[in-house]
Amino acid sequence: MPQDIATKHVRFSGRLLMLGCGSIGQGVLPLLLRHIDMPHDKISILTSDTRGSKVAAQYGIAEEILPVTRENYREVLSARLNPGDFLLNLSVDISSVALVTLCRELDVLYLDTCVEPWAGGYTDLSLSPSLRSNYALRESAMALRTKDDAPTAVSAHGANPGLVSHFVKQALLNLAADTGVATAIPADRAAWGKLAQSLGVKVIHIAERDTQIANIPKQRGEFVNTWSIDGFVGEGCQPAELGWGTHEKALPEDGLRHDFGCDAAIYLNRPGASTRVRTWTPNEGPFHGFLITHNEAISIADYFTLTENGAAVYRPTVHYAYHPCDDAVLSVHELAGKNWEMQESQRLMQDEIISGIDELGVLLMGHAKGAYWYGSQLSIEDARALCPYNNATSLQVTAAVLAGVIWAMENPRAGVVEADEIDHARILEITTPYLGTMRGAYSDWTPLLERGKLFAEDVDSDPWQFKNFRVA
Repeated sequence: MPQDIATKHVRFSGRLLMLGCGSIGQGVLPLLLRHIDMPHDKISILTSDTRGSKVAAQYGIAEEILPVTRENYREVLSARLNPGDFLLNLSVDISSVALVTLCRELDVLYLDTCVEPWAGGYTDLSLSPSLRSNYALRESAMALRTKDDAPTAVSAHGANPGLVSHFVKQALLNLAADTGVATAIPADRAAWGKLAQSLGVKVIHIAERDTQIANIPKQRGEFVNTWSIDGFVGEGCQPAELGWGTHEKALPEDGLRHDFGCDAAIYLNRPGASTRVRTWTPNEGPFHGFLITHNEAISIADYFTLTENGAAVYRPTVHYAYHPCDDAVLSVHELAGKNWEMQESQRLMQDEIISGIDELGVLLMGHAKGAYWYGSQLSIEDARALCPYNNATSLQVTAAVLAGVIWAMENPRAGVVEADEIDHARILEITTPYLGTMRGAYSDWTPLLERGKLFAEDVDSDPWQFKNFRVA
């Protein structure tokens, strides 16, 4: 085993309780055991089903099957957590806000990979689209911030949201170096915003193309994916959301602002899984991706906002542009055709994957060199060699979960924090050995490139307007 994936990064004296053990829980467990110096008998799993039982048994980790609900979460978790312990929340349908609040009362560290509502919250039609958005969920989590000393609670730190926020910072430093802009590493969010503004960055895509394929094709009535199907469908059924840049000329016809919170984002009055955008990655080139709502689209846009006299004077447009594996695209098409009713059968692709990569990065556009993509190109072969129970998609998530857990253990009194506020260099130091090829690539691609060859289209002469990225 290479030295950089055998290092014990931190010693932890408390207990660690993993809530949920689906694809990410199973994939992160060997990483936690590999890199955190703590006895195995101080790690335990609390989950609602037996999906992770084989992995838990292999590593000798105690597992308890007990669904955690709105009615029992306080009693169940309070009996299993003491001050100084760590709750690693990898579940779905359990309120992140409720868990962070409880962890603060118990003086327990915390990390999740997204801000989850209680079961049904994503599609609760008694709530307006604004109130069931990721924007609203993030606002509810950020409302838990306090000036008082509080245990660290890392909000939304997987691959995306999470890792990609660190990619953005490194991409900005790379872009500055390549364009001759002298800069020290910014020390706070205002300085990061000024750097992005000075470089002319107008648009940031979280641009991801998953090319993993399996030897078992998708079947009729089956949803297939390389990561959490419940998570993907839940996000896909939410309104499409994006951080809204100050360079944008006009809201989309179906675009709406929120009447509360930071005002860094808008939403579209349609599901993200039925909204497509143009984007680019180095291996794939140009493609159409889904504009799936994600926390990072809001947090990155908010973090890099510069204001004067209370008004935003600089903010990039930020959104996810995701082309999942081809079988997942077919699954989404079938899902939409069934009025967003989940298929009866679901299959998480793992051992049947025979080839492909997950190309996950950030695409910074509008600067002097046009477009710059920076991120991870991780193959299924490399993922399997680096860590068991992972595919290329899951390892990008589990490595980021590991890094966030380590950072929290190293900084135990930081209160509620987002990825954008964490030392990006430390996170990349931990994750890079697991990310395959880390690549930066420039391109002359724009969403207007070679448009209009077949049909006349209604476009804006400014290539970086959202109108040009959106697929009609």
